[in-house]
Amino acid sequence: MPVRARTQTPEATEELGARLARTRPVSEALAVLYLSGELGSGKTTFVRGFARASGVHGLVRSPTYILVELYPAGAITLVHLDLYRVQSPAELDSLGLREWAQPEHVWLIEWPEHGEGRLPGADLLVTFAAGEGGHDIELTGTSALGAAWLVQLESQGRTP
Repeated sequence: MPVRARTQTPEATEELGARLARTRPVSEALAVLYLSGELGSGKTTFVRGFARASGVHGLVRSPTYILVELYPAGAITLVHLDLYRVQSPAELDSLGLREWAQPEHVWLIEWPEHGEGRLPGADLLVTFAAGEGGHDIELTGTSALGAAWLVQLESQGRTP
């Protein structure tokens, strides 16, 4: 069952990302989040909150031009991909993504549809829609890890 939230400020979107990071089930497994939505719908803001709550202290911005940014975050590594400018999934072959598809890595992938067939399957689908007065965000678990994650998120209190 999806979890739905409405955020009315960038800070609330960051906080939802942070809450998701804080409720990540204890697991050494690779975790993959697909972040889908139009430009300006809050994807990078959500990632910023997730990264901060995971222990990243430096600048967190969308890797639109470099495609991938790695953030060491304690026991895990965040792999932030922004595939907006990718014209063909074959472009991903030269990035060496397979070396980051390992335990204790969390992938946060913006525009995953641009990498179809070249990406690991998602544990969570996070869909963003910008509307009047805020963003509507829906989180859907697509694996056992994703479903457990959403249970943890819901048990930690109401989403914004």
